[in-house]
Amino acid sequence: RSLMGANMQRQAVPLLKPDAPLVGTGMEYVSGKDSGAAVICKHEGIVERVQAKEVRVRRISEVDGKEVEGDLDRYRLQKFIRSNQESCYNQRRIVSKGDRVTKGEILPDGPPMDMGELALGQNPLVAFMTWDGYNYEDAIIMSERLVKDDVYTSIHIEEYESEARDTKLGPEEITRDIPNVGEDALRDLDDRGIIRVGAEVSDGDLLVGKVTPKGVTELSAEERLLHAIFGEKAREVRDTSLRVPHGAGGIVLDVKIFNREDGDELPPGVNQ
Repeated sequence: RSLMGANMQRQAVPLLKPDAPLVGTGMEYVSGKDSGAAVICKHEGIVERVQAKEVRVRRISEVDGKEVEGDLDRYRLQKFIRSNQESCYNQRRIVSKGDRVTKGEILPDGPPMDMGELALGQNPLVAFMTWDGYNYEDAIIMSERLVKDDVYTSIHIEEYESEARDTKLGPEEITRDIPNVGEDALRDLDDRGIIRVGAEVSDGDLLVGKVTPKGVTELSAEERLLHAIFGEKAREVRDTSLRVPHGAGGIVLDVKIFNREDGDELPPGVNQ
């Protein structure tokens, strides 16, 4: 049982609101400090400036019984970094301007920490009782507040890629001009056909607009009508855009574009 419990702790994901355990072993601070997830103060000093991404500490040393100010140390914080397991690596400051810190003290918390202590779970109130049969055998009942208050909410950062390749029928094109797609579906795409940073997306929404050439096919009744009205043949392309997978969704954090024309190294046959 102890081995299974230790293995389950190893699989814990960082929570949005970590909470240090009420009942601990006394080693939570040591474990958090030695985990490498926190930033440790290198010299004794006074906190001069605190920002979301940086903490500045002015060194204090004692010379002939008097305190003398020294160099300014800058400690960078990592914010919303994607880990290999697609979890969110985020460091939060736990000191304020004017605080006196000592060498070896934790300045910002790491992802699985709360005020310097290792925090892998939460401290919910648990009752061992019956409740109209809803918790029969191994079933459990959870309060709606656990969801509303984001007690067990975690952030996950996923990465999606789209490639524009050379095909036998011609090159693929990343564009905003996608056949049979309404303007409402294109509202968050920029002029290049790529989703804007900060857009909120859900399953099925467009991330990258892309069209692929298709072979000569028989014109449908709709295409013949368009040809008769506008006097031009509809483009022989099909929609191969990148969309949000089923069940996924969130807010776009970053967009990176690699282009062969700009000198970026891409696999053979990939233009963008």
